[in-house]
Amino acid sequence: MDDIRTFAPAYGQAIAVTPGITSANSVLGKNVTSLCITSRNSVECFVRIGTGAGLAATTADYLVPPSGQVSISKFLDYDRIAYIAPAGGGSLHIIPGEGF
Repeated sequence: MDDIRTFAPAYGQAIAVTPGITSANSVLGKNVTSLCITSRNSVECFVRIGTGAGLAATTADYLVPPSGQVSISKFLDYDRIAYIAPAGGGSLHIIPGEGF
């Protein structure tokens, strides 16, 4: 049987961001494999994980549904998250960790 691990948050490393109608990005810690992203609003937000100060999210990227929560994997060397809320008024809580 496979080892199924629940999400183990990296306490003290969470960030809160406010996506707007244009993409912005924030630095994440390296060397974690998962992110738990919680939407604190009633608008759709989209995220993209990667590297580089120019990282940008679009509506073709990963959807974080209104008032929803998602867990996504990331490569160890990815150190940024880009986000956008096309309707404006977004709010996301992002915490790195391990597992799902």
